[in-house]
Amino acid sequence: MSIKSVCVYCGSRAGVLPAYTQAAQDLGTVLAENGMRLVYGAGDVGLMGEVARAAQAAGAETFGVIPGHLEKREVGKSDVSTYVVTETMHERKKVMLWNADAVVLLPGGAGSLDELFEALTWRQLGLHDKPIVILNTAGYWDKLRDLLNHIVSQGFAGQDTADYLIWADTPVAAIAALRDARS
Repeated sequence: MSIKSVCVYCGSRAGVLPAYTQAAQDLGTVLAENGMRLVYGAGDVGLMGEVARAAQAAGAETFGVIPGHLEKREVGKSDVSTYVVTETMHERKKVMLWNADAVVLLPGGAGSLDELFEALTWRQLGLHDKPIVILNTAGYWDKLRDLLNHIVSQGFAGQDTADYLIWADTPVAAIAALRDARS
């Protein structure tokens, strides 16, 4: 099965390093260049806005999902190809994941971690088998990798849980990893 649609989890802020913004822009462009649709949180702020604007500029289809209570706060980007307003955050996460063939995590905060861990947990429980790539821009997620290894080493998860995550340092490597995961 080929990857046609990628759910991107990322921050509603830009972060302190220009590399984070650049990675979001590059990922949006690379998705478009590979004929992949962007599924994301429908915000026009932070890394969310960067990845969406880059994907649109490069010709990608964009599928945004936002809960109504966040439309003003995250500046709902209603000019995407598909714009879905949900009632809850949980519904947002479900709609995003079910409308994608894979997940890529860019730098982000608590919301991005929540999205990642729900997708990882659902994979662990057998609810999906979609590849999950962590785009470790400038080593941003190094501590997360350490934490996951600690969880496994302490017996609270099997190695298979950590193995569900694919690590990449660049957007190009992330897309290549997705292609390899499905070949």
